[in-house]
Amino acid sequence: MSEDLWTPHAPSNPEFSIPALSVPEGVVAGSVTLIIPTFNEAGNIGELLSRLAGSLPAGLACEVLFVDDSTDDTPAVIEKAALDLPFPVSVLHRENPVGGLGGAVVDGIRATGEGRPGTDWIVVMDADLQHPPHLVPELVGEGERTGADLVVASRYLPGGSRAGLAGNYRIAVSRGATGLAKGLFPRALRGISDPMSGFFALRRSAVTADALKPLGYKILLELAVRCRPAKVAEIPFVFQDRHSGESKSGAREGMRFLAHLAALRSATPLARMLGFGLIGLSGFVPNLAALWLLTQAGMHYLPAEIAANQAGVLWNFLLIETLLFRDRRHRHWADRVGRFVLLANADLLLRIPLIALFVARFGMQVLPATALALVTTFVLRFAATEALVYLPRKARTARPTRS
Repeated sequence: MSEDLWTPHAPSNPEFSIPALSVPEGVVAGSVTLIIPTFNEAGNIGELLSRLAGSLPAGLACEVLFVDDSTDDTPAVIEKAALDLPFPVSVLHRENPVGGLGGAVVDGIRATGEGRPGTDWIVVMDADLQHPPHLVPELVGEGERTGADLVVASRYLPGGSRAGLAGNYRIAVSRGATGLAKGLFPRALRGISDPMSGFFALRRSAVTADALKPLGYKILLELAVRCRPAKVAEIPFVFQDRHSGESKSGAREGMRFLAHLAALRSATPLARMLGFGLIGLSGFVPNLAALWLLTQAGMHYLPAEIAANQAGVLWNFLLIETLLFRDRRHRHWADRVGRFVLLANADLLLRIPLIALFVARFGMQVLPATALALVTTFVLRFAATEALVYLPRKARTARPTRS
């Protein structure tokens, strides 16, 4: 990943001043890094930095880090707007925006620990002013007062509102996504009424960037599920209208969200095995559909069975790649396809001898023998798929040479 980090010097205008705000009661004047991911947000930068300058208390050591994936002049606009500010502003421009908005936040978190002064708190917010800048001190203050590791700005607390969501469709989608996430992760999201919020404060000591594997916009969900902060607090906020530009959310982000949920839910071996089995069952649909089409076209049922089985195998491969092993695709895709197809067809060849063994050697009836063979080959295929298709290759160690 090619990245450019621009860090300005101290404010160039000595006459610039902000209102004499004090640090909220209970807040230790530590260091705060605001991580703001941007993608073509040039029209919002000036107003955002102006509001931040009027909101951040003078006693709170603060810096702003923009992690930028833009294709427009957003970095140049940030550089110009930052000249007259009382706090340092940096831009981390990513040429390869891996992981979308969530990946940008993780790269920002990683940057806070690489050759920079220690940061006590990280505040994540959007650049479009739908997250009110004046709440940044309140987020940090609530964390200091309560001893929480994570403080979420929630639209669903008394005093909060989702008013800035445009239309009933987006409101319904947001509500549905929230309910789905809380239903899948009831323990990890306990105490978080708005897991879809992108506005929150996090103790730097409570997160390890290398543990995060985000996909798309929902970075709070990723942090809560993978890092499991010990204590969570919330404050209400009113979701504002966009200041400038258009929303980046859409059907594609919706699909990425579902894939993200599946990846988080399948993080343990038992969950992956269950998902592997459910995907295998779903493969009967394309298998039977292909068999019907081939036999209707006049193909003999035996070669049609073999060909139709490949349709189910490829269906299973696509779902497993997307939902279960998205972050384990270390080998070339052709290598993964070949290995997966070979294992899936070996399953058929192994099942018949196993059934014969159970019947002839152990005296089992055909139906229970078949069921036991199905379970046995399923477990073996899952283990072999994980080990032979998706585990990374072992690094070769160089042999010592004689002088």
